[in-house]
Amino acid sequence: MKYVYLMQSLSNPEQRYTGLTKDVEKRLVAHNAGQSIHTAKYRPWRLVLTLAFAEDSNAIAFERYLKSGSGRAFASKHFW
Repeated sequence: MKYVYLMQSLSNPEQRYTGLTKDVEKRLVAHNAGQSIHTAKYRPWRLVLTLAFAEDSNAIAFERYLKSGSGRAFASKHFW
């Protein structure tokens, strides 16, 4: 099972991040520990949404969509 997750920075709420993982809690700890160069400077992070997918390919496709222009608009309207 794979998860698509959306996070928001607590120190700078305008900063948002969308990711993909097999272990959401472990990944959030890694983000908050500064282990990702893309998110380290906006620590700490909070989870906004986690979506579980039985098929890895569906999770990958949905994460890719959320990172596109129309996907960001969709996420802004429905999740943020």
